[in-house]
Amino acid sequence: MLALPKRKLRCSFCRKTETQVSRLVGGAAGGYICEDCVGVCNKILDAAPSPFKSWDNLTEEQLLSSIKASEASITALHSLIHVQVEALRKREVSWTAIGKALGVSRQAAWERFS
Repeated sequence: MLALPKRKLRCSFCRKTETQVSRLVGGAAGGYICEDCVGVCNKILDAAPSPFKSWDNLTEEQLLSSIKASEASITALHSLIHVQVEALRKREVSWTAIGKALGVSRQAAWERFS
């Protein structure tokens, strides 16, 4: 009987395979998350004020302090997208394809990530 090749597990967020990461955690719905993406999530959660209230209900002081959390989220996502683009370029995916996926021109993608 022929054995089917084992399907490689991937992080549902950054798409790294199980061989590209140290740890990959499975979820109840069949998704997976790697330690890098968990780190990004932790940075976002650590910086976020909790529990969230309406912006209108926050004082100026609370709004000012929440700016740091917003910046941390942007920084974490910025790091993640750079890792994803780097992985695509290692696979020799074209700047045209990357730009199309981002909804920008090839030139704009190259300028942003190279």
